[in-house]
Amino acid sequence: MSATRETVVLTRDVNVVTIPDGNHGTLPKDSEVTIHQALGSNFTVVTEQGHMVRIAGLDADALGKQPHQLHTLVSETDAQAVEKNCWEVMKTVYDPEIPVNIVDLGLVYACEVNPDAQGNNVHIKMTLTAPGCGMGPVLQSDVEKSIRALPGVNSVNVEVVLDPPWSREMMSEVAQVQLGLF
Repeated sequence: MSATRETVVLTRDVNVVTIPDGNHGTLPKDSEVTIHQALGSNFTVVTEQGHMVRIAGLDADALGKQPHQLHTLVSETDAQAVEKNCWEVMKTVYDPEIPVNIVDLGLVYACEVNPDAQGNNVHIKMTLTAPGCGMGPVLQSDVEKSIRALPGVNSVNVEVVLDPPWSREMMSEVAQVQLGLF
């Protein structure tokens, strides 16, 4: 998906999450929205009133778009393969305001995969760009859902930590270049 702007009319009522406070709401059918960001599996749109909201990829049809399909790199389910897939799917989770994935933003601190008889238990430690960010629970849920859908995953725990606090220096060089910070 891309980061190009496009104005569309919703074909049906759609659930949204307001940015940056994370509140849930609904936009009615026939509302005009401008797609601000279509990266990963979700869409960030701006309403006619100027409000920025996120529409889940599962509701892509309301925008006249196709939902994003998750493709894992490896099909094996051993701990090493699961960890590799976890990092790859986390790269499909984007901050709704910044066109950079959460891995390159430096928001993911750790990914631990522990095998047991039922599969692999995954523990993610991640942070937010700012404490109290209203989108924090939304990003946390996105990470959990994307990892839970991977083959060989038995359970997922996504822990949001604020220590150490996130800073711009935690971003990858690619992200800094992408945002014009280099």
